[in-house]
Amino acid sequence: MATDAFEPHPIVRLLGKPAAEFTASDLVLAAEQLELRQVNLRYVGGDGRLKTLAFVVRSRDHLREVLVRGERVDGSSVFAGTDADASDVYVVPRHRTAFLNPFGERRSLDVLCSFYDEDGSPLSYAREQVVRRAAEALRAETGMTLEAFGELEYYLVGAADPIFPVEEERGYQESGPFSKGERIREQVLGHLAAMGVPLKYAHGEVGNILEGDRQLVQHEIELQPAPVEQAADHLVLAKWVVREVAAAHGLEATFAPSVSSGGAGTGLHMHSRLVRDGANAIVDEGGINDTGRSLVAGYLSAARALSAFGNRVPTSYLRFTDGDESPEGITWGEKDRTGLVRVPLAWGGDVLPGMVAHANPGSTEPVPEPSPHPQTVEFRLGDGSADVHLLLAGMAVAARRGLTDDGSLELAEKLRTSREDDVEQLPTSCAESADALEAERALFEADGVFPPELLDAVIADLRHADETTPSEALAEDGEARAELVRRYWHVG
Repeated sequence: MATDAFEPHPIVRLLGKPAAEFTASDLVLAAEQLELRQVNLRYVGGDGRLKTLAFVVRSRDHLREVLVRGERVDGSSVFAGTDADASDVYVVPRHRTAFLNPFGERRSLDVLCSFYDEDGSPLSYAREQVVRRAAEALRAETGMTLEAFGELEYYLVGAADPIFPVEEERGYQESGPFSKGERIREQVLGHLAAMGVPLKYAHGEVGNILEGDRQLVQHEIELQPAPVEQAADHLVLAKWVVREVAAAHGLEATFAPSVSSGGAGTGLHMHSRLVRDGANAIVDEGGINDTGRSLVAGYLSAARALSAFGNRVPTSYLRFTDGDESPEGITWGEKDRTGLVRVPLAWGGDVLPGMVAHANPGSTEPVPEPSPHPQTVEFRLGDGSADVHLLLAGMAVAARRGLTDDGSLELAEKLRTSREDDVEQLPTSCAESADALEAERALFEADGVFPPELLDAVIADLRHADETTPSEALAEDGEARAELVRRYWHVG
């Protein structure tokens, strides 16, 4: 394969082959030529965070053994509720996920892993296995692949700049020196690109907050579409890199849903599309089509239950009540930002060539046509507390319902923002989300996608969070609320 000169992934450049074709032998060769002396096996735990198992490479045979066989780990320390007397599980590397670790004392080869039980079967409650089963069930029934990507919002927290102070609620796509953390954002982009995470862009977000001698400045990274199994991994890696880079600069990064009663919350909007035979199945020449509307209906029909995966802490519900653009009603619309699902602008019809010609008089170059078509639907439910693997798995389950239910088009028409005033609302607490998931659990358990014990754990965690939240902490301001925000400061 002739490697593109702009290819950012050093192992892809070295091997001259796409990451999807990596083998253990390829990675041994790469480690030898790049003089890597450590390999880290990475996996996503029950708390949704990235975990690490580090090996110092002793020989070529040792490296191959680690990359092929993986290792045994204590599942009871990784997944809450696992019995300690039967907790050994295996982690096996997925070679296509390999990347060079941009951090640490020495250069290392990092590989994401999948979990398997003592019989060698996929571990039913491991995050990557749940989203894989959900995607496979959708493909088997509809012949379509659900692709997704997230809009990852976060705040950088540090000392206030006395020379170019931030202006509150005026951070959207701001440039330096008024933009704060721009260099950090650039470093994050560079690392993620080199790790194989597909990126669209990054920019400053609206939220600028001044609190005494410190400033909280909001940023966003938008990724590119990938099958939901990969999209979930991309978001976990992105959060890890943001935190590492921020810490290296002496700043704190937070994905907390609510950081202040006076500022914008932190969302995690998920874009998605359905792809069949390499083509985007949700759009045609007239815009969003019946398949797209059925997808929207699926999301809306399961939205209350999906909040159990996308809004996992009490401050998630502060974001809903405080935010000007945070959704509350279960509706959808095209281009407007008030509904739970939005169909964003996607350069339809003959609009783009005219704009390009006007901006570049005399240019005769053809206008590129991306494939698949870039149209997506934006599900605006999630926030920084989301368990991204479970949320994307749940979205695949909801998509399957929307595509197979005869009433989906009728529901989509009913729930347009311009057609319905009295609409169902999203849950207002962790307890309500738990109740909604309990009511819909048969949908998620169908075909073994979500194990019952996993749903039990999610529901129990939500109810515990609700029970341990003082009622005064949900008031608009005050010390109790500040303590609640800080309790859920580092989530996801």
